[in-house]
Amino acid sequence: MQNLQNFRDYYEILKVSKDAPNDEIKKSYRRLARQYHPDLNPGNKAAEEKFKDVNEAYEVLSDPGKRSQYDQFSVFWKQNGFAGSKSSRKNSNQNNRTQDVNPAKYDNFDTFIDQVFGVKNKGSKTASKSTNNTKTDPFRTPRTKVSYTPNSTRPNRRDIEARLTLPLEKAYQGGLERIRLEDGRSLEVNMPPGMVTGQTIRLRNQGIGGGDLYLKITVQTHHIFKLDGNDIFCQVPITPCEAVLGGQVEAPTLDGLVKMTIPPGVRSGQRLRLEGKGYPNEKGKRGNQLVEIQIITPSPIIISSEERELYQKLRVMETFKPRQDLLR
Repeated sequence: MQNLQNFRDYYEILKVSKDAPNDEIKKSYRRLARQYHPDLNPGNKAAEEKFKDVNEAYEVLSDPGKRSQYDQFSVFWKQNGFAGSKSSRKNSNQNNRTQDVNPAKYDNFDTFIDQVFGVKNKGSKTASKSTNNTKTDPFRTPRTKVSYTPNSTRPNRRDIEARLTLPLEKAYQGGLERIRLEDGRSLEVNMPPGMVTGQTIRLRNQGIGGGDLYLKITVQTHHIFKLDGNDIFCQVPITPCEAVLGGQVEAPTLDGLVKMTIPPGVRSGQRLRLEGKGYPNEKGKRGNQLVEIQIITPSPIIISSEERELYQKLRVMETFKPRQDLLR
């Protein structure tokens, strides 16, 4: 939870309007989290701080209970100096009484509301549900720092973080994965499909004292495929004959080899698209795979004498003159 002494406009941080729907907030959060992610901005302290601000804002605005409280009291904070010094004072008309409040005395927003405004009481099931219900997307919430949140009934409860590096194929497929933690525990986790670098998977009650465990995902660089958003890029070599005549060749995808039609006269460096063979987004919809054609000339060492003879005959017969424009 944010520090009341350093109030910030979460809507401004996420660059959304105050009436923005949840899907717009999530979309803007993902874009900003990717933009300022520490892995993409190594050594950039400003980007790291911005990344923390974005995560903090999303944690509040993605939770209906927290967002409702934030919307209700954020204007009051601005008007009465919560963004200012520790000596700021607040007045409450609860029960027709006036009391002076120093926000610096309170550890978090819930404590302040409970003490000063009486919004939440210990016997209220509704209040407890709104403040303890954490709406997060367990498979798509990048985090780099885990807050250690004490619980009044379980003071030793803490959230912990662990890092998990996966090959691209495993990140794409998901499924069961066994992980070993530093405390010696071994867990078998059912990983979601379509994981990306920077994503965090939340495992409830697997932290310390019943806290949560956050697995921060890193996807290894692949020797063939390169991710570009939800599109996948790769190169496929073909022979000069295949380039001239066209036809079908096999191309690698994350689902295995597929037949791809090469048009006659294809050029080296030309890109062909395999629709729907890219990487899935958070809704499961896949991007495209872009295949760059590379025309490879065989080494004179590996061709047979018959092939050499045919190439010699072709050189005499061919009418294609690629350098004729240079002579004009």
